Amino acid sequence: MEHVVVTIARQYGSGGRTVGKMLAKDMGIAYYSSNLLKMASEESGISEQMFAQLDEKLKNSPFLRMSTDIYTGDLIPPESSDFVSAKNLFNYQAKVIKRVAKAGSCVVIGRAADFVLKDYPNVVSVFVHGSKEFNLARAMEQNSMTEAEMEKFIAKTDRYRAEFYKHYTGRDWTDARNYDLCLNSSKLGFEKCVEEIKAYIRVRF
Repeated sequence: MEHVVVTIARQYGSGGRTVGKMLAKDMGIAYYSSNLLKMASEESGISEQMFAQLDEKLKNSPFLRMSTDIYTGDLIPPESSDFVSAKNLFNYQAKVIKRVAKAGSCVVIGRAADFVLKDYPNVVSVFVHGSKEFNLARAMEQNSMTEAEMEKFIAKTDRYRAEFYKHYTGRDWTDARNYDLCLNSSKLGFEKCVEEIKAYIRVRF
């Protein structure tokens, strides 16, 4: 297929982001992750710092797990007091995700992109996970924390990702039914994860 979009949700330490980068490079297509915040800032006129600060604020807030506000595609206008609300900042990120998905083949990391693009026929949604031991070992290689601190950090990060996903989609983040592929990177390794995604694309399209 000439135009395909791969969305990747991932457990912390599983290497989902690495798999996404490798896949994008291998296929010669665009890659979007944290750069989506800058693009959403440019799209909305809201400072990029505000998007980044919201992420940090939500990680330490009960806001997400206390309610759901399922994404519908609507944008809140600048004259509204809710223009810079968490909901609207997500709305603008989703708008950018839709724009890049329409523009051409790409890989999109996180941001509930599988749900945002659920009505797009050319999307392959992937969830990358790994064993607790594998995720911990990988995370320890990249962070200067004790093992106990790292275990808590992984748990907190994955809990935030699950709450973020639930809040904006109404779905459970780890439910395999949300994805086309669920890949265990601790068994496959990153290169074989890439090969599995490419194989699925060939078979499906």
